[in-house]
Amino acid sequence: MSKRIKISTIVGARPQFVKAAVVSLAIIEHNRSGSDIEIVEEIVHTGQHYDESMSEIFFNQLGIPEPTANLQVGSGTHGKQTGMMLDRLEELYLQDPPDIVLNYGDTNSTLASAIVASKMHIPIAHIESGLRSFNRKMPEEINRVVTDHLAEWLFCPTQHAIDNLAKEGVTENVIHCGDVMFDAARIFGELSDQQSTIMADLGLSKNGFFLTTCHRAENTDSEECLRGIFAALSEVGSELCPVLLPLHPRTKKQLEAFGMYEGAMQDDSLKIVPPISFLDMVALEKNAKLILTDSGGVQKEAYFHGVPCVTLRTETEWIELVEAGWNVIAGSDQTKIVDAVRMMLQQFEKNRPPVAELYGDGFSANQIVKHLIT
Repeated sequence: MSKRIKISTIVGARPQFVKAAVVSLAIIEHNRSGSDIEIVEEIVHTGQHYDESMSEIFFNQLGIPEPTANLQVGSGTHGKQTGMMLDRLEELYLQDPPDIVLNYGDTNSTLASAIVASKMHIPIAHIESGLRSFNRKMPEEINRVVTDHLAEWLFCPTQHAIDNLAKEGVTENVIHCGDVMFDAARIFGELSDQQSTIMADLGLSKNGFFLTTCHRAENTDSEECLRGIFAALSEVGSELCPVLLPLHPRTKKQLEAFGMYEGAMQDDSLKIVPPISFLDMVALEKNAKLILTDSGGVQKEAYFHGVPCVTLRTETEWIELVEAGWNVIAGSDQTKIVDAVRMMLQQFEKNRPPVAELYGDGFSANQIVKHLIT
């Protein structure tokens, strides 16, 4: 007799859609394999990101099954947003509880689903367990620490992540599976070559631009940080290479609030465009001369695609990239950012360690699925 396992996958922010896509593909592959264990995946979209270009497009472009439920939480303060998720997830699981709740990363969606599942005694699987910035002022740090200490399965992308958990006394059901983002780079890198026209649409040439993303609260909510970053982008854009910036809605809002938006839009060294699709972002990453970002995921994607990276934060969860010389931490200070860019352009060598040494073999999702059914 076959066995049926119901998994509730929680997504709500751009990186989670990407990670969930590769695991969903692995689940589909498993169900087609003839196994006597059937996995029924229920995708729950919290609505944390509700902009068309930041969420729904993933279901169209990446082939993720449509969400079974959309909680339509939207934006708000951390307390309000998380509280609404707690209420709506609890109501959903009371009606039809899953066998496993599958969480990704470090968002408020991750935290809320972990708390609800834990209180309802539903086992939790956490993908990207063990990552630490060691900065408790970051809401993401609180989210990931709490989720790790509630999870039944802790899927770690790196050895550093495993070591971090061990220091916190977490050693059971810790699985070194590799990084699902490497799976995504492998799968969607090829797909972007086939489908993306962004390079031609924007009149760009390979190695002819710096790619920038900036969205984290510690940067966007601080006028000093945001001014430092944009001053640095203007300087490197005018002296070294034009800067392309797909503008996150949060960043746009804060630029307007600080009276910086018009000046940024009129800066000839910056090419600011609206948020773009994931496949277009992959194409830009692959063709950029250098990437400046405060995104954890983009730091890794730069490495996967062989592009040097400058991180616009004072710490990173991906310290192995810094150790390997593929990433420089610059923060939001104008001088430090400019110096880091110049250094990477002058000293960067593409003698990276094999990706498998750091992030697995590109089939992490298959390992995750196997562990969930055993």
